[in-house]
Amino acid sequence: MIKTSIIILTRNEIDGVRVILNRLPKIRDSEIFAVDYDSQDGTVAYLRAHHIRVVRQSQKGRGEAFAIGAAKARGKYLLFFSPDGNEDPADIPRLITLLEKGNDLAIASRFMTGSRNEEDDEVFKFRAWANRAFTFFVHLFFGGHVSDTINGYRAIRRDVYKSLHLNTSGFAIEFQMTIRALKRGKKIAEIPTREGNRIGGQSTAYAIPTGLQFVLLLLREIFIGLNF
Repeated sequence: MIKTSIIILTRNEIDGVRVILNRLPKIRDSEIFAVDYDSQDGTVAYLRAHHIRVVRQSQKGRGEAFAIGAAKARGKYLLFFSPDGNEDPADIPRLITLLEKGNDLAIASRFMTGSRNEEDDEVFKFRAWANRAFTFFVHLFFGGHVSDTINGYRAIRRDVYKSLHLNTSGFAIEFQMTIRALKRGKKIAEIPTREGNRIGGQSTAYAIPTGLQFVLLLLREIFIGLNF
């Protein structure tokens, strides 16, 4: 019986998977597979050579990757993982434990005591400031005490994922997940995580268009209330 599905999200992450793959912990009663969008750098071949099933993603978008991963997963718990160096594989068992304790959504927070944000060593922490601002507005309109509403490193019960009817295709998918979980009164727990520096490649979450996605999604979620 598959209890946990570890879903690796990739797009041209060959440098990351070469470093991170061997650091993934062994989880009892689990499956690991990747959802890949148009990698051209050998990522898919490398994963398959290491016996990782790869599901190809035809339409662009992180939200689309989440939807495909959830649809293909067989586990009770879904854990989404990006092998770009930002996310510490050692946190995987800790996130799963939060679900086993009865929580519906478990988030690796970059803003709790003991955590580290990638920008902590910089003077101008624009991404962190934006994250905190969006989290402030989530608390203002939807309540809750989540410290990191946006981080993609998270695990969720599969039945809860389905009940949220997530429908955004871009980088705001995690933001929508957090908001709708709060709307439904789901139990959300966090662990502090230490965000590492990116390994190779470049982030495609460009600040201005991504920020606009978040603003529009926030306004839409305020408008629709529980009608989803």
